[in-house]
Amino acid sequence: MPRPASRTPPVGPDSGDAELLAAVAARRTEALRVLHRRHAPWLRVRLARRCADPDLVDDAIQDTFVAVWRDAHRYRAGEGEAAAWIWTIAIRRLISIMRGTRTTPPVTPLDDAHLVAESAEDAVLVGVEHGDLGDAVARLSPELRAAVQATVLDGLTVKEAARLLGIPEGTVKTRVMRAKARLREYLA
Repeated sequence: MPRPASRTPPVGPDSGDAELLAAVAARRTEALRVLHRRHAPWLRVRLARRCADPDLVDDAIQDTFVAVWRDAHRYRAGEGEAAAWIWTIAIRRLISIMRGTRTTPPVTPLDDAHLVAESAEDAVLVGVEHGDLGDAVARLSPELRAAVQATVLDGLTVKEAARLLGIPEGTVKTRVMRAKARLREYLA
């Protein structure tokens, strides 16, 4: 149940994500604006890696923040990072939108996206993508890289990854297994 706005502390650009989500749950629009400014840029970059259609990506981001507005009261700070909670909403919204179009837009290759690290999650992803592991992932074939990206980096289920990639679930499992074996070889 949303709390009255008068009982939530002031929020601004320096507020933590958990504080902002509490303020959004109390129907404070300025908190949603701050969350949007903070998270929409990296969401756009990451979603664009899964879908090359910018209109679908924009729709997914809009749907994400509508869901954040509606469901902020469900976020529990002790159960995980707010950025991860928002990312889960965003990737599921993108998958849902893509299902609704009945077509699978082309996936932008990992190497074509430019990442600007603005959050802790982005800093970790930059390390993964540009460190030894990133070099090893870049050496994978596009099919293996896409399967690892969807299931490991994005945390999708095999079923969700299969729908996103437009391949059978068994193929996703096989590709992830092969990718992990190759990554072990590359990193040894």
